[in-house]
Amino acid sequence: MNISPKSVRFDENYLWVDLFDGRTLGVPLGWFPRLMNAPKNELEKCELSTRGIHWDSLDEDISIDGLLAGLGDLTHKR
Repeated sequence: MNISPKSVRFDENYLWVDLFDGRTLGVPLGWFPRLMNAPKNELEKCELSTRGIHWDSLDEDISIDGLLAGLGDLTHKR
């Protein structure tokens, strides 16, 4: 089963991640303060890898395993 991210999109409140296995994950942007406070043009500058999503300019890395486990930004308290 390939749980790599296929695409990423945002709405006002959620980060949506489509996986290659057919699932779509929706997680609250509140879990990731750097993303929640970022301008839309910065959100769109993400890089997908086999293990997760990276935003160089925002210094943010999100693992797919972490999302599947229900984990948000572990550097901040929710």
